[in-house]
Amino acid sequence: MQSGLSEIGSTKMFDGYNKRYKHHSETLGCSMTFSIYFPPSASSSHKSPVLYWLSGLTCTDENFIIKSGAQRAASTHGIALVAPDTSPRGLNVEGEADSYDFGVGAGFYLNATQEKWKNWRMYDYVVKELPKLLSENFSQLDTTKASISGHSMGGHGALTIYLKNLDKYKSVSAFAPIANPINCAWGQKAFTNYLGDNKAVWEEYDATCLISKFNNLSATILIDQGESDQFYPDQLFPSNFEEACKKVNAPLLLRLQPGYDHSYYFIATFIEDHISHHAQALKL
Repeated sequence: MQSGLSEIGSTKMFDGYNKRYKHHSETLGCSMTFSIYFPPSASSSHKSPVLYWLSGLTCTDENFIIKSGAQRAASTHGIALVAPDTSPRGLNVEGEADSYDFGVGAGFYLNATQEKWKNWRMYDYVVKELPKLLSENFSQLDTTKASISGHSMGGHGALTIYLKNLDKYKSVSAFAPIANPINCAWGQKAFTNYLGDNKAVWEEYDATCLISKFNNLSATILIDQGESDQFYPDQLFPSNFEEACKKVNAPLLLRLQPGYDHSYYFIATFIEDHISHHAQALKL
């Protein structure tokens, strides 16, 4: 392994292993952790494709690995799960931990342009630095075969990163994504502080805006949304994204799930469908 990358945890699960790593990120200028689930089939002679999972506000790289139960389906399909953290940590920027929806644990998967938050470059970390780190250090992973998924803020990250990098990912899915952040309080707060007041720049990180430009998709977009999700009416706006997809004939399967909330109980219920969706796109 390259200098600075160390394994800090390992647990067997469904015949594969959850492993956790720490490294120094050049992109973010701080020490970062990430987790990988290696399915039992993963080896340097039988490389596993990768499904990146982007988590939501307040989360770390551990939430998905501990709560989702995704390893069962990942083990069966032979997919490695890669879960990064949600922001830089330990930089001690004034105000970074004042609120749950901005700063630490709230990187929004963008590259900040405002000087104070210049280290908040989770877009480049997820799209560039992390895949390079994986391909250089884990011969059992095939990073050229990748898909991406996420929840809430991470669903926003997955959709926007996928649409802007259709050559890098085979498919995308999301649980309760912030699908139109320029029109909700979470997005407006984050974008104002990270990106400044230029609304044109905001649109570069809004899936509902991006789908009009990037819609030559090779796989259907899968979104699950709980109808009893407390954030559904005011923050998430999947119907706005659906409307935008219809205008350009982009293939979208939006499933509204009665009675489900915004939690990992919801994610655990439907994660197998999402893993299968990506397995199909990855031709497994």
